[in-house]
Amino acid sequence: MEIRAEMVANVWKVLVSEGQQVQDGDTLVILESMKMEIPVVAEGSGVVRELKVAEGDVVQDGDLIAVIE
Repeated sequence: MEIRAEMVANVWKVLVSEGQQVQDGDTLVILESMKMEIPVVAEGSGVVRELKVAEGDVVQDGDLIAVIE
């Protein structure tokens, strides 16, 4: 499954790495927008196959954040 950004935001913190097992609801990254912290969570269990962002990156609405298989 592809996890995508739902807004323009800064990547404040990355909490997972490629190859890591995650469960449904686990926080993958924390975005920051307008001084609010927005957690991006896994929408299912699996392994993080690709992580497309790093701390300090700016994401746009629809940008790919991670791929979980």
